[in-house]
Amino acid sequence: MTRILVVDDHDLVRMGIVRMLNDVSGYEVIGDAKSGEEAVRKARELSPDVVLMDVKMPGIGGLEATRKMLAARPGVKIIAVTACDDSVYPSRLLQAGARGYVTKGTGFTDITEAIDTVMSGRQFMSSTIAQQLALRTISGASDRSPFERLSQRELETAMLIAGGHKAQDIANTFSVSPKTVNSYRYRIFEKLSINSDVELALLAVKYNLLDPEAVV
Repeated sequence: MTRILVVDDHDLVRMGIVRMLNDVSGYEVIGDAKSGEEAVRKARELSPDVVLMDVKMPGIGGLEATRKMLAARPGVKIIAVTACDDSVYPSRLLQAGARGYVTKGTGFTDITEAIDTVMSGRQFMSSTIAQQLALRTISGASDRSPFERLSQRELETAMLIAGGHKAQDIANTFSVSPKTVNSYRYRIFEKLSINSDVELALLAVKYNLLDPEAVV
């Protein structure tokens, strides 16, 4: 049996995926989580083979959750699942160690194919993601997201700032000082040519890194 942990902050989406996976022979859903923090904790407790990881969630989000999960359990196979197929996230998640990347709009068969593929030791990407990554490789700099200028930690910090998290909360998440977080903020603003948290949130929405309703 392939032991699976399903992570998504939307209850209907998460439980829908759980129900469909439970109907597939050879799969066992051993748990579900609605945040990155909960996902990291449950991965440690339940030892899944595969984690279906929502990319955009409240709190630390899918990117940081992937990094933390793999640091604790290098053998777990993480498949990013997202409604967005045109952001900077695919390459960053793959760099962080995710083994697959699928979009929610491609259908349930892509998810099962992704699970079987990563369990066989290979990577899996939805066709739309593969095409998008190929286009990004050959496109000019003017066509790319400005968020590509950020390091992985800067991107993770930027998403938390854009989501309304305070410096102390972000510092606790990354086990750094608030002063370090403010240094990240300064570099983020400089690289993105912006001057405020509001501008950062609007830019993140524009480039599909943040849901509009998450802007506070």
